[in-house]
Amino acid sequence: MIEINLDIILATRRMTSLELAEKIGITQANLSVLKTGKARAVRFSTLESICEALDCQPGDIIKYIPNKE
Repeated sequence: MIEINLDIILATRRMTSLELAEKIGITQANLSVLKTGKARAVRFSTLESICEALDCQPGDIIKYIPNKE
């Protein structure tokens, strides 16, 4: 399972989703899809823009959680 921690990073940076969306040039709806983990894919250019805007690493946003079967 892939977990998206974008809300946590936004909170620590005191930035809203709208501010981030405007800063990186995507719609708030597309950012919401990513934040909720419903995105099927993420462009590296989008991930790079998010990391630049939030001064973070991709691993701060995306986390792999192994299946416990």
